Amino acid sequence: MKPTRIALRIAQTGLFLAIIGTNAVAQPNWSDSRAVFDERLAVFIKDPGNFPYAPMEPLAGTSRWKPLPKASAKQSGIAPEALEKARAYAQAMNSSAFIVWRDGRIENEWYGKGVDARTPLVSKSLSKPLTAIAVGRAMALGKIRSLDQSIADFIPSAKGTPKAKITIRYLLDMRSGMLDQGFSPDPAHPYNSALLDNDFGQRIIESYPMPYEPGTRYSYANAPSDLVGMVIEGATGQRYGDFLSREVLAPLGAQGGRIWVGKPGGLAHSGCCTFLPADTYLRMAVLLLDDGKWQNKRLLPKGYVAEMRKGTAQNPNFGLGIWIGDPYRLRRGFGAPGTLGPQVLHSEPYLDPELYLFDGNSNQIVAISPKYRLITLRVGPTPPAPKDGSAEWDNSFLPNTLIRGLTRR
Repeated sequence: MKPTRIALRIAQTGLFLAIIGTNAVAQPNWSDSRAVFDERLAVFIKDPGNFPYAPMEPLAGTSRWKPLPKASAKQSGIAPEALEKARAYAQAMNSSAFIVWRDGRIENEWYGKGVDARTPLVSKSLSKPLTAIAVGRAMALGKIRSLDQSIADFIPSAKGTPKAKITIRYLLDMRSGMLDQGFSPDPAHPYNSALLDNDFGQRIIESYPMPYEPGTRYSYANAPSDLVGMVIEGATGQRYGDFLSREVLAPLGAQGGRIWVGKPGGLAHSGCCTFLPADTYLRMAVLLLDDGKWQNKRLLPKGYVAEMRKGTAQNPNFGLGIWIGDPYRLRRGFGAPGTLGPQVLHSEPYLDPELYLFDGNSNQIVAISPKYRLITLRVGPTPPAPKDGSAEWDNSFLPNTLIRGLTRR
């Protein structure tokens, strides 16, 4: 059989080689965890921003997906000029998908080349609000009693270790006490085993540093968010992806996609890089806007979304997996306030002071305005760097442009 397409990825390390259209497939020896780790690290060090998340497993969604309602010209409550200005900005910023939802209906929807409403798109840290939704759903089902339970209640290997002091709340609001996100080419550095090891979850428990007392410092990292998957599995007896499929995606009428796992049949990375269609991220936002209800069915405990929207003394702009627009900061990074690292521009305060958002690397945003029942979604590759007078990505541009264009408030 003649191959119709040949995909060659990471051939220099042997990690992934697939010839699609034939039966020739070379896969790593997953039992040789050290070899797999070394191969992954070689690729990651070369280009961290384009690391191929492998292996992936299917993440099932509903079997009866229907698009959300769209506003007709008569129903629209946003001026056409504002919609066009926002769409043009999203398009100029390398977006793959741009959706505007207002009070029950999609006002505008645009997709880039090769993308449509069914295309799974990489979440980056849009996976983090999904972890908070998963925890809330487990609480609604009685599987988790409180956000302030120790993770050791669900992760037996954490018992008797310093990590037993970490609560579920501290995983979600990034006050776990664990080391901030960072990068090191050193194979022995715990940054790498926590991300690339076949059994990354256990490596996090065993060796990821805890330089701070839990609850005393905001320290953004993937490691605490990845432990949420272990908590959900311990609480529910289901694999993380299966729980998401049955208890989050299916009730939302949402499409599924793919989820990154440490090894086939292993733990899922809950903190990063699930692939889902833009419509699925939108439905998650609508769920929060409606206080944890979807089409009048309560999926999250009453008051849980309000808890998600509370910042902390250590970082008033971060709640449970989500970012909070107020207090205003011209430049806001992902790390602890005052630390070095990329700083996202907010050229002006959000016109809805209550606005909160999902925000991931490469400026994936889903901005949620409770005051105006407005959701603005932009996902895609990293926007172009400003040069020769071109605009820099500005987190406040899209929601504020649309709020200014409201014709019915």
